[in-house]
Amino acid sequence: MVGVVVNDVDDAATESSSSSSSSSSRSGSGRLIFTYGTLKKGFSNHVLMQELIRSGDARFMGLFQTAQPYPLVCGPYRVPFLLNLPGSGQRVLGELYAVSPAGLARLDDLEGTTLGHYERLPIDVDIHNMGWSRSASTEAYFAHRSYALGLWEKNGNKGLSAYSESDTVGYVRRKDRPQHLSFLDHIRLFLSSSPSPSPSPSQ
Repeated sequence: MVGVVVNDVDDAATESSSSSSSSSSRSGSGRLIFTYGTLKKGFSNHVLMQELIRSGDARFMGLFQTAQPYPLVCGPYRVPFLLNLPGSGQRVLGELYAVSPAGLARLDDLEGTTLGHYERLPIDVDIHNMGWSRSASTEAYFAHRSYALGLWEKNGNKGLSAYSESDTVGYVRRKDRPQHLSFLDHIRLFLSSSPSPSPSPSQ
């Protein structure tokens, strides 16, 4: 496979220097982040990514797919979770962003990485277009290992290939969820609830 492994965004930033040198210099010292859920375009948390793009702290790199299968499932309130169980599930479609250190801190805060909500871990992704391909060594926010396997089993060991608009039916924004319960409380209640209906064949 003809490909270029991208370990940081210096080369990517150089590509767009003619359009925005300040934006490139900020994102060029940062990380590549693979987004698969509500941070994608058209979903509820993309407003944060838009803010980071406007401030020069993030740049859209394209549509990518995980290099190997991973489980992508929905948890409480139809929140999407990528599970660090490589080889299970399907190859997952998502969006890749170059993010500055300041932008990365904002994303870590959203994903609760210090609270045991999500973990930011390495993942390899590919892009394919018109006979050529490009691979990238990047990172993604995975469900925390303390409950990931429980989510996989709760979903009947079946996952999605992409988090789409139809998967958001029943999604509840964080501010609209019961505030007396923590994120992990919601996870525990979801895992202990009655079994959910099996995913449709398309999932």
